[in-house]
Amino acid sequence: MLSEDERSAFERDGFFLRPGFASSQTCAAMLEDVVSLCRNAGGPGLCEGALVMPENNLAGREARQPEDRVSKVFRLHRRPAFRAFIEDPRVLGLVGSLLGPRIDCFLSQFIFKNPGAWGQPWHQDSFYFPFDHSPQIGLWLAISEATLENGCLRVVPGSHHEPIHEHVPDRRPGANLGYVEIVDHDMSAAEPVLIQPGDLLVFHSHLMHSSEDNTSQDIRAAMVFHCAKSGTRITTPADVPVNDWMPLPPVPES
Repeated sequence: MLSEDERSAFERDGFFLRPGFASSQTCAAMLEDVVSLCRNAGGPGLCEGALVMPENNLAGREARQPEDRVSKVFRLHRRPAFRAFIEDPRVLGLVGSLLGPRIDCFLSQFIFKNPGAWGQPWHQDSFYFPFDHSPQIGLWLAISEATLENGCLRVVPGSHHEPIHEHVPDRRPGANLGYVEIVDHDMSAAEPVLIQPGDLLVFHSHLMHSSEDNTSQDIRAAMVFHCAKSGTRITTPADVPVNDWMPLPPVPES
């Protein structure tokens, strides 16, 4: 299911990009559903099984709608608009080529990077995943264009070969809940990931990545799924509330 170039890029760099993977209708359906959910929630907390997290930093900008005050919404992959995507045979084929024929989706998050929102510091997703199997695979679907101005992702190619580095709490006063940062690695080789709506970034859970602040007037929205090999278990006494383990259909035979 992967091209040779994609497999080589993943092994060398820890990521590859599949342009134009999802239709504008798919992206619009996800955005419409999560906006409706945020408005029904009316603020942070649980709503319809999803977990709505607040945005602490909007550079003093006025929030006109509930979603304008949201940073991320977790636990979405059982909702129809999102489940249809993660169970798409094309998605299963991509992830299955990297993890094997049986996979679980354990984490999903819609990212509202509204105008004025801070970026997220350098981190590795595996820091958040104390599991007995590695790696996990991230699927970062652009819902809107990601630019330098609105806080696109930055990645350090090849950093997935690194072990999990020490992460310290985000040192900015008032940072969003759960934000941490790596401070013991040279990030000078970082490069931006400039992508269009519908583009899909597939990445290794050890890949070091971050994002800048959104200094534009527009949202930078994205939907991210995280998948693991079936049978993966956590190594801590209890799982975190953002996780929701869901087996996916068998990977279709090529």
